[in-house]
Amino acid sequence: MKKHYSPLSLLLVSGVALAAPKPKPAPAPLDSVARRAFVFDSINNSLHYQTGRVVLPGGISEVSVPKGFHYLDSAQSRQVLTRYWGNPDGTSLGMLFPEKMSPLDKAAWAYVIEYDPSGHVKDDDADDIDYEDLLDEMRTDMVDANKERTEAGYEPVELVGWASAPYYDKAQHTLHWAKTLKFGDSPENTLNYNVRVLGRKGVLILNAVGSASDLPAIKASIPGLLSAVSFAKGEQYVDFDPGIDEVAAYGIGGLVAGKVLAKVGLFAVLLKFWKLGLLALAGAWAGIKKFFGFGAKEA
Repeated sequence: MKKHYSPLSLLLVSGVALAAPKPKPAPAPLDSVARRAFVFDSINNSLHYQTGRVVLPGGISEVSVPKGFHYLDSAQSRQVLTRYWGNPDGTSLGMLFPEKMSPLDKAAWAYVIEYDPSGHVKDDDADDIDYEDLLDEMRTDMVDANKERTEAGYEPVELVGWASAPYYDKAQHTLHWAKTLKFGDSPENTLNYNVRVLGRKGVLILNAVGSASDLPAIKASIPGLLSAVSFAKGEQYVDFDPGIDEVAAYGIGGLVAGKVLAKVGLFAVLLKFWKLGLLALAGAWAGIKKFFGFGAKEA
């Protein structure tokens, strides 16, 4: 396993003169830019990406990594999400990053991949949903949820609105939508783009998290992403068997709103997704600074 040394220790080692009769003066401290670059390079070099066909953990689905992306496996994604991006819970099936970006790039965004096995989602309500009314209900729910968030030590979140209104493709059984969120007093809004692929017994979740300016790039990637993910044979939406398979307690509207999950006892899962999907990039640099001990002046 490659061992990473601190910038200061490397300078001390390189400063030893074998034939020198007197000690060398202590090296000048690195400035914040050089120190940051060294740490980032060390982390990036430790990550190992995959391309091509990837069977996701559990074997229920797979991804043919789309052109222009690379995949980080579950273990490394956990490290990124918890250690570098500061999320309390970083469990996932992996992450997809644009191939020209690393997790620590200031402009980085990524898809976090999850699977929710809570049942077959009926899509009977898809044509009857008023998404503006649903947005109002979600804002109300967000206000209530913020009470628990602040008590748990997290900053409140404001649901600004749709960055991209929900769209459900009945033929492909795929759903995607985007929310614009504001965390605490942050001057920049956070984009949360949600992609759901419905399967026989659950839903494959791909949440893209970035800034509002990433919306065009993320929207452009959706067609390629949807054509790249699939369920294993026998696990597709059309394989549903009403005689033996469980039906989820929510439909398309519940997937978008999330509140139905809480009502059927899955609040812990929903909260985990909020921590993963919504806190990630908003607190990325703060988490890195905390982990590496960067001072306030170096922010």
